[in-house]
Amino acid sequence: MKNLLSTYKGLPKEIYVLFIGKIVNCIGAFVHPLMSLILTQRVGMSAFEAGKFITMLAICQVPCMILGGKLSDSIGRRKVIIVFQILGASMLVICGLLPTTELTAKIMILSACFYAISSPAYDALNADLTHEGNRKEAYSLLYMGINIGFSIGPILGGFLYKNYLPLIFIGDAFTTIIALILFIIYVEEPKKIISKKDIYEKEEYMIDKYANTSTIKVLFQKPILILFPIIMILYQFSYSQWGFSLPLQMGELFGEDGAKLYGFLGAFNAVIVILSTPILTHKTKEYNSLNVMSLGGVLYGLCFLVIVFSKVMPLFFIAVFLLTLGEVLIAINNSAFIANNTPPSHRGRISSIIPIVSGIGYALGPMVMGKIIDSNGIFMAWMLVTVVSFIGALELILLKKLTIKEIKHKNLLSRKNN
Repeated sequence: MKNLLSTYKGLPKEIYVLFIGKIVNCIGAFVHPLMSLILTQRVGMSAFEAGKFITMLAICQVPCMILGGKLSDSIGRRKVIIVFQILGASMLVICGLLPTTELTAKIMILSACFYAISSPAYDALNADLTHEGNRKEAYSLLYMGINIGFSIGPILGGFLYKNYLPLIFIGDAFTTIIALILFIIYVEEPKKIISKKDIYEKEEYMIDKYANTSTIKVLFQKPILILFPIIMILYQFSYSQWGFSLPLQMGELFGEDGAKLYGFLGAFNAVIVILSTPILTHKTKEYNSLNVMSLGGVLYGLCFLVIVFSKVMPLFFIAVFLLTLGEVLIAINNSAFIANNTPPSHRGRISSIIPIVSGIGYALGPMVMGKIIDSNGIFMAWMLVTVVSFIGALELILLKKLTIKEIKHKNLLSRKNN
């Protein structure tokens, strides 16, 4: 255990502050995990209507993320995070003060859009604070912080949902503000931090090479930044069912107790993340990121196969265990892989574009699955997600082979030129 925890030793102090902030923020992240239940049981939507609403929410976030990426590269990461996190939290407070109607649902969209504007700034900030030698460990620690919070949050949300729904919105906003206060006090603007620390020679080269290049040209000069998020659409489509189809299935099987039982699954997911993240980070840090993420996709597929036949809680816990291992393998490699292949001068913009592309799967997932559930039942829906997960895993292996072939080709051309 000492060796595993030493993986996180020596990171920038700002990463540890962000780690604590993630814990606090996610302890109160009640709204998103329960959104499909709020929309169906409290607002009165059908499964398809709820899926369409969540898809619309994701579509609305697209221009917001683009705006956030542009702003974070121009006016600074810190200003974007502070302003739009406050605005997002304010909208949640309003939701808590209003009766739960379709108007509440619309304000939830507005809140999510404000949070989406700040998202690319956070991604760029995390990359700015680290270098290629410690980036995977830093992202792993932040990811673990998120899940320490989620090991508590879903249980609290599940208990509040039945009788104290307004507190779900207000509590979510309150923890956002607490985390933001820590951020304001202890985290400087990244440009100031960069001037104080050593930067890898490779990153200095990337700054010089791409500083005056448009974002579109950067993407075409580095095609892996186009192919990778396209493949991740499949993973995002599959993972969206953890927050959409699974709570619906829990509600169908267990009635109003479904929210509480789903909260226990969410807490179990977070606990497994906390226990397995240091182990999997330590064991896989020397392996190719694409290989590790491919294994994660296989675990996704196995998880959904178990869910197909799940009628009792022990099987759901087994399924979530498989899902969680896959989630960890993908999460600790995904962000680091993108940051390692992105020029520092374009991190804000590319950190907004890539999640938009891969997020197509997350956006379409609820709507597509809502339609399938309404017309063909939950069995066919889970079988589709299983197939999609396995296809995504295979495509990442093919991408790795293509990348290796491209590197060999460039090295050969370099030798010929020399």
